Amino acid sequence: MARVYNFSAGPSMLPESVLNKAAAEMLDYEGTGESVMEMSHRSKEYDAIIKGAEALLRELMEIPDNYKVLFLQGGASTQFAAIPMNFMNGSGKADYIVSGQWSNKACKEAAKYGDIKVVATSKEQNFSCVPDVDPAELRPDADYVYICLNETVHGNIMRKLPETGNVPLIADISSCFLSEPLDVSKFGMVYGGAQKNVAPAGLTICIIREDLLGKARDYTPSMLDYALMAENDSLYNTPPCYNIYICKLVLEWIKNLGGLEAMAKRNYKKAEILYNFLDNSKMFKGTVVAKDRSIMNVPFVTDSDELNAEFVKACTENGFINIKGHRSVGGMRASIYNAMPIEGVEKLVEFMKEFEEAHTN
Repeated sequence: MARVYNFSAGPSMLPESVLNKAAAEMLDYEGTGESVMEMSHRSKEYDAIIKGAEALLRELMEIPDNYKVLFLQGGASTQFAAIPMNFMNGSGKADYIVSGQWSNKACKEAAKYGDIKVVATSKEQNFSCVPDVDPAELRPDADYVYICLNETVHGNIMRKLPETGNVPLIADISSCFLSEPLDVSKFGMVYGGAQKNVAPAGLTICIIREDLLGKARDYTPSMLDYALMAENDSLYNTPPCYNIYICKLVLEWIKNLGGLEAMAKRNYKKAEILYNFLDNSKMFKGTVVAKDRSIMNVPFVTDSDELNAEFVKACTENGFINIKGHRSVGGMRASIYNAMPIEGVEKLVEFMKEFEEAHTN
């Protein structure tokens, strides 16, 4: 059967060339006579895979030498607890900017471990925008400031970073990972689940400034101790081997396309096509203020839940799957991550035009 256009927020589409290469190497990886799924993580063959993935990531993201790259298990949500356990170790305070569901969940989890202050939130605006941050609300003795750069559910992105001075800024970048260039040096840590732009579900990548390591609370589980993971080059235990292999293939694909500058041009073009339609449609409308719109997650609605449901059903029947919005907000959401081809967005917009014409004549 023909491939569908998968607009899922995660797990999401992977590049077709990556899937084909992985399929070709499934039974025999580079003449080893075994699959990467079967390969020992201590073997020289796998060592080349994981080191190659890290080298590519460092090259593409221009990661400074004083940052560690960790390939971990547990999903981004596990980091909600790991972060305060590792870093909220000075004053016992941390400031959180709550711009959607994921930063809110991270905030609630961190509150179990110390003094958490919500310094800004757009909850009253239904997270249709990124909240303005009053610098006076940020505590100079906080151990860190936390943001979610791109909120997957609500479809907003923080373009202007808060001025945190000497306080490290930590960002969940799950939904915008590798979508465009990012100055890693502005952060104490960035991290993300891989299942949106990087690899299958099960891999989390953490990029951490070295001076922040080694201060975890004494009750921090070994598996959540970033310093321990860094000392062991992400091999303290068996890592998500196959996912890291797929990650390496995706990174090679991005490099071959021209790197993150080229990826950004491609992604902005896709977003422009969809937002231009939404801004001129009489039936569909976006739910995020223009200045804060994500180029990865595009939520939109019609005027009725019934019409929303009909549209979602029609999309599925026509090969546009997982277009339904998150269960907490309803409506629709098109996640147009790196692997979504421009053609997929163009065909979705064409279908939306036909649906609108059929329901307005």
